[in-house]
Amino acid sequence: MTGPLTLPRRRLHPLTPLVRGAKLVALAAVAVSWRGLGDLGLEHWLQAMTAILVLAILISAALWAVTGYEVVGRELRVHEGLLSRRVRTIPLERVQAIDVVRPALARVFGLAELRLEVIGGGKTEAPLAYLTVADATALRACLLGLATGAEPAEPAAERELFAVDNGRLLLAQLLTPPTISVPIGAAFVLWPALAHPDWTLIGAASTITAFLGVFQVPVRRVLDEWGFHIADDATALRLHQGLLNKRSQSVPPHRVQGIKITWPLLWRATGWARARMDVAGYGGVGDEQLRAGTLVPVARSAHTVAVAATVLGSAVDPRPGTAPIDAAALPVSRPPARARWLAPLAWSRIGVAVTDDVVAVREGVLTRELIAVPLARVQSVRVTQGPLQRLLSLATVTVDTAGGLHATARLRDAADAYRLAGELAARSRTARRAFSTRRAVL
Repeated sequence: MTGPLTLPRRRLHPLTPLVRGAKLVALAAVAVSWRGLGDLGLEHWLQAMTAILVLAILISAALWAVTGYEVVGRELRVHEGLLSRRVRTIPLERVQAIDVVRPALARVFGLAELRLEVIGGGKTEAPLAYLTVADATALRACLLGLATGAEPAEPAAERELFAVDNGRLLLAQLLTPPTISVPIGAAFVLWPALAHPDWTLIGAASTITAFLGVFQVPVRRVLDEWGFHIADDATALRLHQGLLNKRSQSVPPHRVQGIKITWPLLWRATGWARARMDVAGYGGVGDEQLRAGTLVPVARSAHTVAVAATVLGSAVDPRPGTAPIDAAALPVSRPPARARWLAPLAWSRIGVAVTDDVVAVREGVLTRELIAVPLARVQSVRVTQGPLQRLLSLATVTVDTAGGLHATARLRDAADAYRLAGELAARSRTARRAFSTRRAVL
């Protein structure tokens, strides 16, 4: 930026207490459960929910009155706290990605939540819930410009990279282990009900709840990835997804720590694959982190590899017109023949490839995987040996990044492993200098 930017302190949208109060009521209703409804009766249950709603809105209104945000220089400051006041200061240089999320309830009121993902954070840093969609979008553009060192400007024209086929997305979820196991799960759920046909309201509701739990994973993935599409412009990758909860992500390409392409066993007959990118700082674990890093939910293998190559190329060289880097086409070197003793089935699928810009590893027998990491993002290189590996003079080389993705070259010859580790360390230093030079000319 040419000079410091100051955004005066502002409050969140006035409807924030109402949305938060409604969310608390929904959580309370779930906590009471069907058995609680049966014990209280419908009239008393409605009275309890109304009292909780009023109390939740009053508390949320008090919190809203003391909550605000401002931008000073290259920092976002969030003021919060009712009894104990505190100010959270977030250096925007640490921001890895900025998301605009529109939960189903917030969409009813035309509101959105702004989430900042910061490197080293175990969870989303200082989420701003809620703002109007226009305010959230404008604030994201401002903060993203400060985070990347570019002047805030009008949104640039986007170039679409990929849009998911929703029909294929539905079919793909039918070819996953959780869905394949649905008939078995349904049998366990329905058998007690069929054996004891005298159902009560609580028994029927509990059976329905348990049955829905069987479908939770595939249904949630479809809802999260519905309408997924990704585009890029001069500043960031733009990802949009979700049916009920809309998520709009903005990820600067140089924040991408690595790419992972997966060919699941049940998808290989159809020639499908999926891909995800690793971005340091995304909060959450498990499904939440996977959802945040989705790059291609499902597509033809060639299309998935092409999208991954485009993003990987932009991560290595941020200049416009960067050539894609197809990690799947790189020639890999296999472990020595004696490694068959430790991986008789996977030996032929293990390999590692190194160029001046990336390191790529492949592995997998049933589910095949390819991981590619830009050398400019490498944080450390490790060589490890277990007892059996020492016996066979083998070793494993692991490349660590600031994210959760690691490139692991297993079962290398011990001497070759130390040579590879030294080469990766040297090339990563050169790649970081080259990347800094490329960014400096932007």
